[in-house]
Amino acid sequence: MKRKSYQRKQKRIKRTRKTLTLFVAFASAIVVAFIALRVYVQVAGAPPLTVPKASIFLDENENQIGDHFTNERRYWVSLDEMSPYLVKAAVAVEDKDFYKHSGFDFSRIAGALLVDIKAGSKVQGASTITQQYARNLYLSHEKSWTRKANEALYAYRLEVFYNKDEILEGYLNTVYYGHGMYGVEAASRYYYGKSAKDLTLAEASMLAGVPKGPSIYSPIANLEKATNRQHVILKLMADQGAITQEEKTRAQEEQLVLKNDMWVASKSVAPYFLDVAWQEASEILKAKNLDISEGGWTIQTTLNLGHQKAAEEAVAKNMPANDLQTGFVSMQSKTGAVTALVGGKDYAASSFNRVTQAKRQPGSTIKPVLYAAALENGYTPLTYLDVGQTTFTIDNGRSTYSPKNVNGEFADHDMSMAQAIAISDNIYAVKTLEDIGFKAFHNIADRFGVNIGSKDNLSLALGTMETTLYDMTNAYNILASQGQKTMPTTIISIKNANGEVIYDNKNVEKQNETVLSKENTYILTEMMTGIFDPVFSDYSPATGISIRSRMTHTYAAKSGSTNSDQWLIGFTPNLTAGVWNGYDQGKNLTSKEDSAATKQIWIDFMESVNKGTKNEDFAKPKGVKGVVIDIETGKLATDACPKQRLVYLETKDVPSEKCTNFDILDSNTWGEFWNMLPFFNNKQ
Repeated sequence: MKRKSYQRKQKRIKRTRKTLTLFVAFASAIVVAFIALRVYVQVAGAPPLTVPKASIFLDENENQIGDHFTNERRYWVSLDEMSPYLVKAAVAVEDKDFYKHSGFDFSRIAGALLVDIKAGSKVQGASTITQQYARNLYLSHEKSWTRKANEALYAYRLEVFYNKDEILEGYLNTVYYGHGMYGVEAASRYYYGKSAKDLTLAEASMLAGVPKGPSIYSPIANLEKATNRQHVILKLMADQGAITQEEKTRAQEEQLVLKNDMWVASKSVAPYFLDVAWQEASEILKAKNLDISEGGWTIQTTLNLGHQKAAEEAVAKNMPANDLQTGFVSMQSKTGAVTALVGGKDYAASSFNRVTQAKRQPGSTIKPVLYAAALENGYTPLTYLDVGQTTFTIDNGRSTYSPKNVNGEFADHDMSMAQAIAISDNIYAVKTLEDIGFKAFHNIADRFGVNIGSKDNLSLALGTMETTLYDMTNAYNILASQGQKTMPTTIISIKNANGEVIYDNKNVEKQNETVLSKENTYILTEMMTGIFDPVFSDYSPATGISIRSRMTHTYAAKSGSTNSDQWLIGFTPNLTAGVWNGYDQGKNLTSKEDSAATKQIWIDFMESVNKGTKNEDFAKPKGVKGVVIDIETGKLATDACPKQRLVYLETKDVPSEKCTNFDILDSNTWGEFWNMLPFFNNKQ
C-alpha cells in the first residue's frame, strides 16, 4: 500500500511540475510576445492619421461656396469644435469604458467570441472606439479573423502613440454617417444644416445612432428606426450619468428639423465654375510640386455671387425649352478675374463645360481681332472698300471663294470699316485679310491668345476656325484693359490644411505686356459701340439694334453667327462678358427663338450687374480725336449730311474736307455764296 501511495504521490508531483512548467512556458511566451509586440510597435512608430479632407472653395468675399473631395465628403474639426453632447453620445453608445481601457474591452471580446464560436463564423463585433478608428483608417470592413487581428494590432499602436482625445477626435472625423458623409461635421451640415459644435442633445443623440447602420438608422432613410435608436442612446447616457433624466426627457420630446434639402441646394452654386477653379488650382499646386488630392486646401476664388446669380437667371429666363445649350463667362478687365461662369443649362444632366471645353466656330466675333491687325497696317475707321458681291481667286488660281452676308444681300456702295464692323459685312473682312496678309493676322491672333489654326484661307476672316468661349472672351477683355495682356483666372489664393498661404494671386508678378496700342485699342473699341447705332444700318441693320432700347450704359461688343453657333461678346471699361448658344451635336440653328437667346442673355446680365452704377466711358488716350463724320462719304459732317456719327481717329487721320460744299444752315456757306456774286463784292 505504501508503495502504491508513493507512486501516486510521485505522479501528482510530476503532473504539478509539468503543469507549472507549461504555465511558466506559456506565461513566458506571452511576456516574450508582448515584449516583441512592444518592440515592433516602437520600431514601426506611430501609424499615420492622415485621411482625405475636403478642400474648401470661397468666393471673392471669402464666403464658402462649395467643396471638393477625392473620395469621401469630410471636414476635419477638433473635439473643441464639436458639441459636448455629441462626444458624450458617441462614447455612451459605442464604448462606455473608452477612457478606462487600453484599446480593448476584454469583457465584450469574450462575449462576442462565445457568440462567434456558436455561430461558427465572425458575426458579432466587440470593437472599441480605438479599434473602429483603426479600421476606418487602415482596413476594410470585411468580417474575418485576419482583419480582426490586424485591427487589434493597429489599435494597440494607436493607444501607444496617441492620447485618448486624439483617438476620439480621429474616430468622430472618420466614421461614416451615410449619404456620402464622413465625420461629424459633414454629417451635421448634411442632416441639420449647422456645424457640429451647435448640435443640441436631441440632434447629437440621433446622429450618434447612425454609424451602427447608416442605411437603417439614418433619419432620412427611416425616421422611426432612427428615433427608436436615439431613445436607446439617451437612456444609455442617462444611465451612465452623462446627462440628467430631465435632459433626457426634453431631448426625447424635441421635434427635430432635417435640412438635407438645404445641403443639396447649397451644392449647386456655380458647379461649372468650381470645376474650372479646381483644375486651375491643381496646375498651380503641381507647379509647386504639391498634390491637390491631399485635400485640406482652402481655395479663395474670384467668383462674384451677384454676377453668378445674374448670369444663371439670364440663362434660365431666355433659354428655350429644347436641347439648345449655352455657355457664359464674365471677366474683370485688367485682372482677368472670372466673376461668373455657366457651362451649360444643367450641370446634373451634363458636366461638359461649354465655356472652356467646347471648341466652336466663332463666326464674326473674330473680326475685331482682324481689324486690330488692319489698324496696325494703315487702316482707319474711315478706310473705304468696295463691298459688293465679290469672287476671290485662291490657291494660286486653282479655285474661287465667294463669301456671302447673312441675309444674302450686298451693299451697292463703298463702305467704311466703322460701318462694316457695325453691320458685320463679310466682304469687307475677307478683303481686309487678303490685303494685310495671313502673317499679320496670325501675329495679332497669337498676341490676343486666339488660335486660328495653321491652314491659311480667306474664310478665316469669317471665323471658320474653332476656339473656346473662354479664349474669345479673354481676347475682348484685352480690349477692355486698354490693350494690356490679361489672362483669365479663377484663383485668388490657396492655403494648405494648416492655414499657410501657398499661393497668392496678388503676389504673382504681373507682366505689363502690351498687345495693342492704347490708341488702336480705343479706336477699335469705339467702332465696336457701333453695333448698337441705327445710323450704320444699311442693306442689313446694325447687329445690336434689337437690344439697344434696353441699354443704360455704354457697351462695346461684337456678335457672331454660323449655321450652328450664336455668339455675343462685349464689355464696359470694367467688365467683359461672352455668351455662346448652340447644339452639342452641331445641329443647325433654325428658329428665331434659338437665335435670339444669345443677345437677350448678354443684355440681361450686363444691365443687371451694372444697375445703379454710373455710366463710364472708355478712356480716350492722347493722340486720338473724335470728329463727327458723314457715314456715306467719310468726310466731316455738316447739317446737310443726314447720316452722321462721332468717330474717333488718330489726329493725323482726321479728314479736313466736308461732306458737301453747300450747307443751307451753315453761315460760312452763305458767306462764300455771296462772295461769289459780283454785286455783293462791289458793295463791300
